[in-house]
Amino acid sequence: MTRNAVPLVLTALLLPAAAAFVIGVVPPLRRSGRVAAWFSIACMAGAFVSAILGWAALDGATPVHVVWPWLPSANGPFATVGIFADAQSTTMLLLVTLVALLVQIYSTTYLHDEPSPALGRYYALQSLFAFSMMGVVLAPNLLQLFICWELVGVCSCLLIGYWYTKPEAARAALKAFWMTKLGDVGLLIGIVLLHRATGTFDLLELRAMAAAGGIPIDGLALITFCLYMGAAGKSAQFPLHVWLPDAMEGPTPVSALIHAATMVTAGVYLLARTDWLFALTPGVLAIVAWNGAFTALLAAILACVQTDIKRVLAYSTVSQLGYMMAAIGAGVAGAGFLHLLTHGVFKALLFLGAGAVIHAVHSNEITDMGGLAKKMPQTAIVFLVGTLSLAGVPLFAGFASKEEVLGAVWHGGFTVPFAMLLFAAFLTAFYMFRVVFLAFFGTKGHEGGEGHEGAHAHDAPLLMTGPLWVLALLAVTIGIYFTVNEPWHEFEAPHWLTYVAVTVALSGILLAYLTYQRRAISADALAAAFAPIRTAARRNFWLDDVFLGIYRGVLLTFARLVGWIDRYLVDGVLNVVSAWTLDAGDRLRRIQTGKVQDYVWAVGLGLLALMAWIGVAW
Repeated sequence: MTRNAVPLVLTALLLPAAAAFVIGVVPPLRRSGRVAAWFSIACMAGAFVSAILGWAALDGATPVHVVWPWLPSANGPFATVGIFADAQSTTMLLLVTLVALLVQIYSTTYLHDEPSPALGRYYALQSLFAFSMMGVVLAPNLLQLFICWELVGVCSCLLIGYWYTKPEAARAALKAFWMTKLGDVGLLIGIVLLHRATGTFDLLELRAMAAAGGIPIDGLALITFCLYMGAAGKSAQFPLHVWLPDAMEGPTPVSALIHAATMVTAGVYLLARTDWLFALTPGVLAIVAWNGAFTALLAAILACVQTDIKRVLAYSTVSQLGYMMAAIGAGVAGAGFLHLLTHGVFKALLFLGAGAVIHAVHSNEITDMGGLAKKMPQTAIVFLVGTLSLAGVPLFAGFASKEEVLGAVWHGGFTVPFAMLLFAAFLTAFYMFRVVFLAFFGTKGHEGGEGHEGAHAHDAPLLMTGPLWVLALLAVTIGIYFTVNEPWHEFEAPHWLTYVAVTVALSGILLAYLTYQRRAISADALAAAFAPIRTAARRNFWLDDVFLGIYRGVLLTFARLVGWIDRYLVDGVLNVVSAWTLDAGDRLRRIQTGKVQDYVWAVGLGLLALMAWIGVAW
């Protein structure tokens, strides 16, 4: 039964790659746009079905580890390629293929005005993006994982900059590329150092060595910290999180795919995949937990002051990634992975729902929305389902997983990070229902009141609302399942945790209701009460200014210094030597007169000099 999973998993992996290759190398297909779109969707549907069958074939059995030699060496293959399929990777494979399929279907309507060649390029990149993430998920070794990891980064850059004629999109794409590459340098160093210490890239071999105590502890903390740097870059952990909100310049379906199932989850998945290695360095795990909690709280505060609906969701993604990292840092990677899965469902729902709103009102600003629940009832319902899931309300997808994270952090003894995560949960419920009340139930004249852009708003066509309903039903189904059947705990959670988590979420919803719907609390007065922190949050706590200062003050200064050295020292020395050589050649050339008599005299003088030297030497 287990072996039957191999061709199914390989099919799921290779179908998107085939779609990207065919669209890329067959110009008529690429230029057709719509044909390329449905070809890509057909391949992704096949990948999703294969992922389901592969997951079912595995059925909790022994993991499948199939590799083929890649880089030969005298002592056997230096590296291999293949797949490593187990319960964790196949479950993640289901999420990636499902979200990618729904996003591609949704995109056919959302991007229907795009020129055909641009649409063909979009679907080629979408397919390559999905293949790259699946390559990370199924990688049996760290070298193959790193290659697919880098391909994920390249694809995300190209998709974020899909509208490359917009300066903002081009800058956002480059910012995402270079910020994540900053972390990737650490990941590469960590992989190289780990191979030097153990002699292998293979995850199964490394895990066996870790269990047997065969991995040298000396220097291991540096290795795991370097691996965490790569994860922090991809999964937008402080201070490398600044690229993620700007990535909203890409098309909304791209945002949904990046935030729900691909790029930003790669870092969390890497740490969950190697939790047995990080367990050997508890100091690094503590850094992961503290930074995860801090990132969650910081991003929640930043989300409270945003007026762009996509940027609110972007900061909420950063915050939830902080939750996942905090659980892994607390030593309970299962809780972080569970929240990754549920978050993938409801965050895809929220982004695609936001895309439906933007598609209707032609604006990202919640100040241009209001009263949309009457005009877009389907969108309002599914967006509310996603919001309740994100807030952690019972019977919705995020409830059990968020409680698992809180319980894991408390169980790990991280009291202050636990309090930070609780406050972040309160703010999450507040800022998300701020969006709900202002965009869907706001009235004209109120903050976020109905603007002229929403005058003719209506629900999107079936190809956009269909994926929304699929995700909404899945979020409710997951929520009900985990509410009725509590997930298996890796720890003993305190009995009061559920009541505290639910109370915090409902308190945030109540404050948003009283402020933005009933207006019993003045939004202006609330903003004035927190004026200093609101001002700082609007400037992103000056983090972008810090990075800009480092770039201009340090990197550019260093580049100018290197340029001066290259121009005036390196090139200068070479120029002086070459000038001297040319001058010496000019002078020496003058003895070449072209007259035979002069050459005879020269030979004679040379002969006399040689005879004189011999006489002196004797």
